[in-house]
Amino acid sequence: MSAEHWDDFEQRVSCEESLHVDSEPLVWPPSSSRQLRMVERNVTALTAIAALEERALETADDDNPLMQEMLRLDAKLTALVDIVNQLLVPTSVLPPRQLLRFNVVGALLPAALVPGGEAIILRPRFDACPGLHLELAAQVERRFPDGRVFVVFALLGDALGDAIGRLVFRHHRRKVAEARQLAG
Repeated sequence: MSAEHWDDFEQRVSCEESLHVDSEPLVWPPSSSRQLRMVERNVTALTAIAALEERALETADDDNPLMQEMLRLDAKLTALVDIVNQLLVPTSVLPPRQLLRFNVVGALLPAALVPGGEAIILRPRFDACPGLHLELAAQVERRFPDGRVFVVFALLGDALGDAIGRLVFRHHRRKVAEARQLAG
């Protein structure tokens, strides 16, 4: 077991959230073609999630009719996306929420998500669009006495690694901003 991945994971910005997530066992290593399909699908899903998580920029000029119209359209689009999400994937069929800490290196997750073996496909779903989930091939690197498991993601490639990094940064930045608002 290498401490190198764990050290890299600990030194990077990570996101810790309660997400709808499940997993399935994976024969390691996954085939190249399967990895390529997962990378392509994940990049597409992360691009859609990023677009849905974007918030309209607030400006000091709230009297601007164009800005008011854009905010009104943004609110309508957000409502429409929420309705479509509920139709596509009702909350009752989503996997349970689990506390997950992740970044581009890997994830720290409950042992229940690693049903057996040493490799899984981890499928987190984000609240912006629970119908889209990532499929991340991961290998167990470390088990902790408290029941958590650290998994290292299979080689992601630059595009997917960058997209996960941006997602983590957005979520981390949002949590910091929320904490500041509560404190202030």
